[in-house]
Amino acid sequence: MTDSETRRPRRILLAVTGLSPQVVTETLYALVTAPDPFIPSEVHLITTSEGAERARLALLSDDPGWFQRLRRDYDLPEIAFDAAHIHVLAGPDRAPLNDIRSPEENAHAADFITEIVRGLSADEHSALYASIAGGRKTMGYYLGYALSLYGRPQDRLSHVLVGEPFESSWDFFYPTPYERIVTTRDNKLADCADAQVTLADIPFVRLRHGLPDALLAGRGRFRDAVAAAQQNLGPADLTLDLDNRRIQTGGEIVPLPPADLAYLAWFAHRALAGQPPIACPKDGIPEPGHAAGYLAEYHRILGPLGNDDATARRYRDGMGKADFEERKSKLKQALTKALGARADAYLIHGEGRRPMRYALRLPPTAIRFASLGKPAGSDYSGGENHNDDIRQEISE
Repeated sequence: MTDSETRRPRRILLAVTGLSPQVVTETLYALVTAPDPFIPSEVHLITTSEGAERARLALLSDDPGWFQRLRRDYDLPEIAFDAAHIHVLAGPDRAPLNDIRSPEENAHAADFITEIVRGLSADEHSALYASIAGGRKTMGYYLGYALSLYGRPQDRLSHVLVGEPFESSWDFFYPTPYERIVTTRDNKLADCADAQVTLADIPFVRLRHGLPDALLAGRGRFRDAVAAAQQNLGPADLTLDLDNRRIQTGGEIVPLPPADLAYLAWFAHRALAGQPPIACPKDGIPEPGHAAGYLAEYHRILGPLGNDDATARRYRDGMGKADFEERKSKLKQALTKALGARADAYLIHGEGRRPMRYALRLPPTAIRFASLGKPAGSDYSGGENHNDDIRQEISE
């Protein structure tokens, strides 16, 4: 563990278990006795309804109370871990799951685990240590994949390894600093003080930077997070639907205000035509050509009934430096909010020395203008009220 991880105010151990709550104490032991120890400030457990009952009785009860025993045996500080830290998987009907068998139960388990990881990793002051040793294989897979989606540089993933003959022994919870004789699974006797427990660190690819803000800040399904990460890894592509004021990137549809969409469409048409990058207008010297290119897209989006005299007057003498930079900035804000780090491929970038020249960097083969069909639902409005809002915004 690095110094920055061990000194964070929130140090979280997150484990998945099935019917063997020993995974929690085995992992905790390995963490706190390592050469560079990681002492959690809190422990969270994801399990089934039966697994939760076993964890409560075995780890949190007064007797045997193995969690507090381990703390006393190794003189550990207070660690927050009680029944509220045991998260029971919920099924399609939101009832607690006793097992994961059907495709529907697997999908809900994936969403549940993903949301726990998202929530625990949302605190920038935390370090998350996840153990995939317990539970069904799918639980460990989902935990590892969720950490890959949401994990940060300070987060870690591991599998706990217990040496023979203590593996799978119900009586074994951790190596004790004193003699403690237990019966092993082959009905032999062994001393817990002789047990070997280690952690295998598992490297993983961190994809968090490619997730949209909406998936980082709010609840999202496992498949949505995977799809968003996949889009970030694939080649960029852009479809502009001017009639319905939307774009599509990698399968994701993003509505845009006419002012922002017109600016993007202007540069997209230039890229399709193979035209060179253009310079930002100089202070006090509006560019008529810039205004003409932008307004052509803007009026095309508004349609024949959407004349906007205020905008026409604003650009009567050309597009000034402030207008050019404002439109570029607002497009960046809109795309970044919707796409996160993936927005970079669709922004207007500057290149070269002063004066910098700006262009959409996508190749012509990645750009097309086409209808994406009518927007679903009732949130979309292309009527006059929407136009009035945009006219007000663009004329400010």
